[in-house]
Amino acid sequence: MSDASQDFRVERGELERFILAALARAGADAVSAEAVTRALVTASRMGTDSHGLRLLPHYVRALQGGRIRGAPEMRFERRLPATGYLDAGDGFGHLAGYTAMAHAAAMADEVGVGAVAVGNSSHFGAAGCYALAAAERGLIGLAVCNSDPFVILHQGSRPFHGTNPIAFAAPVAGEAPYLLDMATSSVPWNRVQQYAAIDRELPDQVAADAAGEVTRTPAEVASLLPLGGSDFGFKGAGLGGMVEVLSSTLSGMLHGFRLLPMGGPDMATPRGVGHFFLALKPDAFAPGDPFPEFLRCYLDDLRAQPGRDGARVMAPGDREWACQARRDAEGIPLDSANQRAYAELASTLDVPALQRLN
Repeated sequence: MSDASQDFRVERGELERFILAALARAGADAVSAEAVTRALVTASRMGTDSHGLRLLPHYVRALQGGRIRGAPEMRFERRLPATGYLDAGDGFGHLAGYTAMAHAAAMADEVGVGAVAVGNSSHFGAAGCYALAAAERGLIGLAVCNSDPFVILHQGSRPFHGTNPIAFAAPVAGEAPYLLDMATSSVPWNRVQQYAAIDRELPDQVAADAAGEVTRTPAEVASLLPLGGSDFGFKGAGLGGMVEVLSSTLSGMLHGFRLLPMGGPDMATPRGVGHFFLALKPDAFAPGDPFPEFLRCYLDDLRAQPGRDGARVMAPGDREWACQARRDAEGIPLDSANQRAYAELASTLDVPALQRLN
């Protein structure tokens, strides 16, 4: 959504207050509600609106339906000095994500590397939240997750992979972390919905119809194309498959093609989503710990490159941190659909309504 088009904005603390209260009323325990709130507000502050506050109504339905356990019994087993497995107990993926990355980070602090596979989980929102959690501890972080099918294979005709995100973050001395958070599809599904709502034609090579043919008409879209489009989509399909191997097969979970759809209609059966998290301690590798200096040099060179037609070249994360600063100052926007959804949640859950920023 565009900030300029929004006149309903809320302060970060007010949004956190509402989400915490709504999740508690819907049956989430304190640690689950705090993890979901942290992830949703982080995404919304950074402008990742598809994975931010708009997901709250869905999570409430999943809680109330029984698909997600509001007070899960998560169990962590350290398998080797640098590896572990977290059984998420069919709880929120956000709690599983932050918990697993904390375990990975603890192992990385001890032995230089920590990797955790997660099973019996659920949707975890924006993958970048968990890579960022590692970077905020001075570690390099990687987070991946599978999802139900939206994306066709290269030269395929029907959805097979999910949007299967890859998130990577690294600490940068004196500034916000380097942060890459991307789907392995050409665009997120949310983009198709946004273009349909405003009757706008899609870019070429991002979506396909029911026969697997490229279409630019949102109403005809049955699936997304992998990164690279119809000619070079083997690259995106390969990345999506890599995420699948790490997130579902490594943890012994169903791969995305066999997952129950996130959107229902079954909101009672746990989905069994898999995740994978990796944490690296930079000074555990090359002698002399060159990482801080060399990362700074790399970013300085990157940002100094000339842009096309006056554009400014940015590093991964630059756009998100600029949006975060703006939204922290001006408020987080809610479009009309989310205003209605939050008003309905306030009424049905008996939670004080979200107060707009004056």
